[in-house]
Amino acid sequence: MKTVLMTGFEPFGNDTINPSLEAVKQLDGCLLDGGIIVTCQVPVVHDKAIATVASTIEKYQPDHVITIGQAAGRDAITPERVAINIDDYRIEDNEGNQPIDSAIIPNGPTAYFSTLPIKAIVHRLTEHGIAAQISNSAGTFVCNHLFYGIQHYLRSSTITHGFIHIPLIPEQTTNTNHPSMDLETIIKGLKVAAQAVVHHKQDIVSKSTTSPTC
Repeated sequence: MKTVLMTGFEPFGNDTINPSLEAVKQLDGCLLDGGIIVTCQVPVVHDKAIATVASTIEKYQPDHVITIGQAAGRDAITPERVAINIDDYRIEDNEGNQPIDSAIIPNGPTAYFSTLPIKAIVHRLTEHGIAAQISNSAGTFVCNHLFYGIQHYLRSSTITHGFIHIPLIPEQTTNTNHPSMDLETIIKGLKVAAQAVVHHKQDIVSKSTTSPTC
């Protein structure tokens, strides 16, 4: 049986809820066909985010890791293709850090690609009637920071990892023009994504659709 570690961020900025955390709470211990999901909560804090997930990987020794965060403005579940070696925070993190034009790993590679089957994930989500697209930009805030940092941490490991952005939920978009997705659909979608990761040792070959950048 494969173990899939799924992580969700605590709320940040002016939000009192983060759908990534709410979703993974509901998925903790969820059985898959040939796998099980374990989860952890991640602080929206420079460097602590990477350390938290790295220690959880050491605890569970999972086969796959899916880190998850919210993306205001997106209307689909979007597996990220690439993480870049840059911190350029538009706002402070939850401990007041705001690095500008700083390398996440000094002298590290410019970028790391996801090692998850991102096209297979999108295909399976679409089959289930859930809006999904590949994204080519994870931003430059803590989501990209964690994506890059864990890819670097796992660079010599057989553990696969990638990042998925999810939309805001309706209660976060009151009095805004942001699109949203209900939490039940997000939970279902992330379970479908985890199942795709367990089933697909290699990604499928298909024409890609991509999401707007965040």
